[in-house]
Amino acid sequence: MSELPSAVNRTGLDVRGPLRPIELATGAVLGGVTVGLITVGSVIPFAAALQLVAAVPMGMLAHRYRARALVTATVAATLVTFVAAGVMPALGVVGTATIGGIIGGVKRHGRGLFTVIGLSALAGLVWAGFSVGSLLVFSKTRELFFETVRNTAAGMQELAARQRQLEPLGKAVAELTDSVLNWWWAWVGGGVALGVIVSALVSWWVLGSVLDRLAWLPNHDRLDAPPDDRPIAPLPVTLRSAGFRYPGASTEALRDIDLTVRVGEFVAVVGHNGSGKSTLTRLLAGLPPTSGEVSRPGSAGLGHRGGTALVLQRPESQTLGVLVADDVVWGLPADTAEQVDVEALLGEVGLAGMGDRETATLSGGQQQRLAVAAALARRPALLIADEATSMIDPDGRRELVTLLADLPVRHPMAVVLVTHHEADAAAADRVVHLAHGRAVDRLPAWPRPVRDNRRRPMGQTILELRDIRHTYNRGTPWEAPALHGVDLAVRRGEALLVVGGNGSGKSTLAWIVAGLIRPSSGRCELAGKPVTGQIGSVALAFQHSRLQLQKQTVGEEIANWGGSATGSGAVGRALDAVGLDRALAARSIEELSGGQAKRVVLAAIVASRPQVVVLDEPLAGLDPEGRADIVELLARLRDSGLTLIVISHDVADMAAVCDRTVHLEAGRIPEGAAVADTASAIGTRAGQHGRPAPIAHPGDAAWRIDNGGHP
Repeated sequence: MSELPSAVNRTGLDVRGPLRPIELATGAVLGGVTVGLITVGSVIPFAAALQLVAAVPMGMLAHRYRARALVTATVAATLVTFVAAGVMPALGVVGTATIGGIIGGVKRHGRGLFTVIGLSALAGLVWAGFSVGSLLVFSKTRELFFETVRNTAAGMQELAARQRQLEPLGKAVAELTDSVLNWWWAWVGGGVALGVIVSALVSWWVLGSVLDRLAWLPNHDRLDAPPDDRPIAPLPVTLRSAGFRYPGASTEALRDIDLTVRVGEFVAVVGHNGSGKSTLTRLLAGLPPTSGEVSRPGSAGLGHRGGTALVLQRPESQTLGVLVADDVVWGLPADTAEQVDVEALLGEVGLAGMGDRETATLSGGQQQRLAVAAALARRPALLIADEATSMIDPDGRRELVTLLADLPVRHPMAVVLVTHHEADAAAADRVVHLAHGRAVDRLPAWPRPVRDNRRRPMGQTILELRDIRHTYNRGTPWEAPALHGVDLAVRRGEALLVVGGNGSGKSTLAWIVAGLIRPSSGRCELAGKPVTGQIGSVALAFQHSRLQLQKQTVGEEIANWGGSATGSGAVGRALDAVGLDRALAARSIEELSGGQAKRVVLAAIVASRPQVVVLDEPLAGLDPEGRADIVELLARLRDSGLTLIVISHDVADMAAVCDRTVHLEAGRIPEGAAVADTASAIGTRAGQHGRPAPIAHPGDAAWRIDNGGHP
């Protein structure tokens, strides 16, 4: 194989091209962090130390991406800082970026201390010239400043003259001041140059260590593809014996796939975790295969008007606008955005009249609908929904699938839905089943969790909530009530299931129980004491487990949760408790599957020895096998004596482990809504405790979903 041109890196990406999405996104985030550190450090005297660490974000950017990403982020951050805090903090951003760029660039190219000294000396000369030049240009400002210094020195000399023993010191200060001001250009230039060099050396040791510790984090976008100069025309797209192997992998993630997607089709791709579904979406979105062929009339045009659009699993990661209407046209050129009928698009996806709503107040299902509206604003020929239904409640999932199924009927486009829910595929025109990276006729049927009777009796009440109310942004025009007088008592060793539709207040309740937010009114007590004073006694497992894993390896993560006394033996026992091999302790967090990440969080919680564990949607994003494994694990933790509060939409599966179900509706537990036995709640749809389920007419997409397939 011939070598790639010098302008193309080893991934096949053109390093001379415009900034890639991952560079823009990372630059925006790290630039924003720098602005915050510099601005706060400048405005608040006691926070001035924050400016010492402001080089870290820019150093990370220079370390991991091209120089143009650093330059773009620096320009944007400087302008924002100038508007927010003035000239000097804005210059501070530029200086910080200079130091960060030197250290990050040196680390990126594998150079050492002498390179840092040389580059910092050069940067010091530039800054010295800038400082002296500025004082020469603004002569009146310079003279005013010098006069202030002279008056200060004269005042000090006068004060010293009143004490005979201090009189020589006063004269020395006056003489030194005159000397400095006479040779000000040398003192200013030399001081600035020396300051840059010293700052660079200090940052080399401090920032360099940080960059070394973060070197394991991925710095590439798996959707990156080589430039395609053809006109945008993603359909029809045909895969012939297509396969893909990730760099460094020993086996192919996808192989021998034959598939054609045409305009007007709704295609479902169904498979369990690790089956290759997401890899297939990347090939459809423009990533070249490592074997076989993917052909289309033009370029995939990912993110471009008339090209390919992606709706991903986590809608909040795609929400950028503050208001719903802003988010629909976010990123579009001004002239294109003006042509978009935002209200019509919102009405089409079921968000009519919500353009002025803040995106942060939307439920998960509404956020996914907003992501679809934003995609439609670009008039895509191919819309790919990658696990877009996995994080929302059953009714929200049903409504979203119905929406996606109807899009190819109303628009000249195709929709590909990637899911591990067989029911979601019932409305599709065609279903592709994937297993172990290959297309198969049918997926194996995994047994669903069965009722696991407890082996240990429950104890007395350990957690009590009385008249809990909470309002976000209380007292402001943006206040949003979340909970309204919730009363709840949980016994030691009990497994309690809390269900409700999106936006019913479940996650707010979880954070209050964990003591992470204080309720607006009411009391939440653990063993008779306020839970806010017992942080750590109630552990919270997030819906997105990866957000809780902060260390490099599994063992380090568990030991960090367990505290300084947690050794390798305790880490091993925690892994045993959640059914993971002890050898996994050495594995990188980045290599974990979704199910493994959830188990590692639970192992870390076990190591921290809490009294109560709150699990927010523990089955979200897992395939049937992974769901059954987690339910079995929770049964073991329950029988070990842990008190579990499970917040989930998956009533039927969680019934196998939970003793009782509580229904939360619009921030309240309705009278008589608590079910003594969770098994009696099987089959109850979340929509019956929130919004009504949509009416399905024979033959339409919703009807096919409910009836398991085509009419």
